[in-house]
Amino acid sequence: MKKILNHLFENKSFSREEARAILVSMAQGDFNSSQIAAFLTAYAMRNITVDELQGFRDAMLDLCVRVNLDDFELIDLCGTGGDGKDTFNISTLASFVVAGAGYKVAKHGNYGVSSGCGSSNVMEYLGYSFTSDEMELQRNLENAGICFLHAPLFNPAMKIVAPIRKELGIKTFFNMLGPMVNPSQPKYQMVGVFSLELARLYAYLYQGLERQYTILHALEGYDEISLTCDVKTFTNAGESILSLAEMGFGKVSVQDIKGGDTVESSAKIFMDVLNGVATTVQNNVVLSNAALAIRTIKPIASFADCYCEAEASLLGKKALKSFKTLLD
Repeated sequence: MKKILNHLFENKSFSREEARAILVSMAQGDFNSSQIAAFLTAYAMRNITVDELQGFRDAMLDLCVRVNLDDFELIDLCGTGGDGKDTFNISTLASFVVAGAGYKVAKHGNYGVSSGCGSSNVMEYLGYSFTSDEMELQRNLENAGICFLHAPLFNPAMKIVAPIRKELGIKTFFNMLGPMVNPSQPKYQMVGVFSLELARLYAYLYQGLERQYTILHALEGYDEISLTCDVKTFTNAGESILSLAEMGFGKVSVQDIKGGDTVESSAKIFMDVLNGVATTVQNNVVLSNAALAIRTIKPIASFADCYCEAEASLLGKKALKSFKTLLD
């Protein structure tokens, strides 16, 4: 590790294979907690390269516990986190809306690190028991239209560094990797990222994958559609701006999409949305993200048509039914 840290201190980058080897060694327990913390901290002070991101991703997929869900055409809605905005669990709610609309969702999630309440926190609080059992996940998809893939069960490297990341409380390159290493490797994916620079790196890497994707970054720094600003998107067809006007909304207040400072308050917002008693802004933000996910599956459809599909799912309580079925 001393050699690796000195390499970082000299502001040198790693090759794809070097990055892969570092993460494999980390997952195999070759470094202690202090060494891992030092590496994560030093690494956070520099920009990641394409080769490094590819190498880290290679390692995560090599180490990943794979799950065969190939009988389903899956979509994942996943953000990197790390935007520091403390919004409620928008992408997780949007996942249930998409499932309620009739699509199959493999939601990849984790506990919050740089935020107080990640998707795994709220799902666990609301009564969901994490599983890596393939048959159970298949049943979830058949019955509820959605399965939840708790990252530490499938990604040993994440599990080992999780306590260290939590203690550091800052975004690390693991935030960048999360969406890339869904163990089901879904055919469709909507990925929210916390910076425009990272969005461009993702767009470069996703061009080489056999996947239909939308990578998005809200221009005020959100890793999801926030309705506080326009959104930069990268898809198989190229890059563009999705404006508030195109989505049919005016600019909303940052305070209107805050998520509560505890798991309990986050869970309350979560259930308020599913039960149809949330605020108009909360509903609109969830539906906008669900609509963009649906348009990822059907790129020739208009945003308005996809929004209508999402709205029918939420207002018709189909999203709530999907959630309740998953928990049963």
